[in-house]
Amino acid sequence: MHLTTKTFSIFINLLFLLGGKMKSLKLILSILFLLPLSFSSYAAPTGQDLGDDWCSDVKMHFYAGGPEAGGFAGIVAAGAMNAIRDTGADAEILYSEWDFEKMVRQLRESVGLGVDAIAMMGHPGNEALMPLAKQAAENGIIMTYQNVDPGEVRAKYGGGYVGANLATQGKALAREAIRQFGFKAGDHAIVMVPLGDYARAQREDGARIVFEEHGMTVTVLDGDPKYASDPNMTIPIFGAALNANPETKVIVHSGSDIMNVAEGIAKAAGYEPNDLLQIGFDTSPQIMSAFEKGYVHLTSDQQPFLQGYLPVLSLCQTAVLGTGAIIQDTGAGFVDTNNYQAVKALADAGIR
Repeated sequence: MHLTTKTFSIFINLLFLLGGKMKSLKLILSILFLLPLSFSSYAAPTGQDLGDDWCSDVKMHFYAGGPEAGGFAGIVAAGAMNAIRDTGADAEILYSEWDFEKMVRQLRESVGLGVDAIAMMGHPGNEALMPLAKQAAENGIIMTYQNVDPGEVRAKYGGGYVGANLATQGKALAREAIRQFGFKAGDHAIVMVPLGDYARAQREDGARIVFEEHGMTVTVLDGDPKYASDPNMTIPIFGAALNANPETKVIVHSGSDIMNVAEGIAKAAGYEPNDLLQIGFDTSPQIMSAFEKGYVHLTSDQQPFLQGYLPVLSLCQTAVLGTGAIIQDTGAGFVDTNNYQAVKALADAGIR
């Protein structure tokens, strides 16, 4: 069995993160022995390694979405930085504070600078992105997208997508909540939906649709993107909604940055641990702590680390090797009160 130093290091780190538990050790060792079988069919015909800087001639701009110190955006950026290190790409990471107009301005500058490749957040939507994607295509700039899928843009000008199918993810979260918590017709939910961005809002609106189809009543709160930069702004907003709807069984948060303050929301409204169910999307160290304390109960994990890593890899492969773009749905799993401890170490390390 042959392992590169890089691969061996990755698995040693995983062992460290998992605390050396026997079950985890057996799992990692099993994967180690399977790796040569998994990778052998993908080896280059010559057996030559591409090297650590095989993408160094590709100048790239990567969009992380939120603020530089932001929770979700920080994990996305960590994934991108790891891919940049592994490929040697000449890449710059751009932050936009979840300001969609700023994203468009930055994208216009990226296209104008004539970079080779761009990994773009799809939040501004098809209409805003279409003319810039057209200009990029005319200039030979490769584009791919992460987190929110501008499907019309990709259909016309190409590009991959790494992220969850948002509508599917939101509906799946609500169905899982109904299954786990036994919600009945007439039960009340509060759902925060980013109403100003329909492409992004499909996730939370999907949860609303399923709850209402189940016969539940729903209060919708507008999830302004600025809340991600200062989630404490949502505490009085949720408090007012809970005061107006004291029968509320569950809150659906519109992302990890907001769910990070789940404990503050519950305490400010006078709820004890586990008195109010709070669910949503993504993971973070704060969310893991809230699971432990009884303030978060279910989240749908869309793996933001992969949403950073895979777009960089996709652009490098297309630019250097001429391969097609990567399209990957990352939003398939749930973290709940029964399994959160299994992912806590990875969340605390900022890679899940």
